[in-house]
Amino acid sequence: MEATLLVGDYLFVSTYAYGYTHYALPFSPPVFSGRIFASQPKRGDVAVFRLPWDDSIDYIKRVIGLPGDRIQVIDGLLHINGVAVKRERAQDYIDSDVGQYPARVRRWRETLPNGVSYETLDRIENSLYDNTAPYLVPPGHFFMMGDNRDNSNDSRVSPASGGVGYVPFENIIGRAEVIFFSIGDGAHAWQVWRWPWSVRWHRLFRVVR
Repeated sequence: MEATLLVGDYLFVSTYAYGYTHYALPFSPPVFSGRIFASQPKRGDVAVFRLPWDDSIDYIKRVIGLPGDRIQVIDGLLHINGVAVKRERAQDYIDSDVGQYPARVRRWRETLPNGVSYETLDRIENSLYDNTAPYLVPPGHFFMMGDNRDNSNDSRVSPASGGVGYVPFENIIGRAEVIFFSIGDGAHAWQVWRWPWSVRWHRLFRVVR
């Protein structure tokens, strides 16, 4: 999800945004199935969910496809139901976490049909998933994609290949709301003595969009 989210970000997640699933309970006991007070995710939400084929693992991606949608990527451009999503060039992202020197990464601003805008990274020209077959989202499922498009294990990759595949509504835990703490330089949150230079102060209490 870089650069929307970074390694070391700590988030508040709304577990009531889409209604309650047993995955939102401590230790996820299967005391009920489906959802209580269900409300469908909106296109563009950043959501936390359990991996469909291993529900011990949490993932966080952006909701791109709703039930019944047809999703396809053509030449790196996202298409929803046969229509290309609006995409505009944005200022390059400076990635300081790779190698000895910061790297410039192409960045785009996408705007979904419902008006939600966000930025994506384009690290590799003609990467593996810059051209895909169409995906038809099944009923009761969602199509999730990462904003770091060339470095994201998401719904473009089938579970048979170790990917996410389509995500059942029941597996979605909640919507990411706010970054309440963020620390970089390989530091841990409990290393208080490293906070003055390792905490990303400018990211604290940033709303996740």
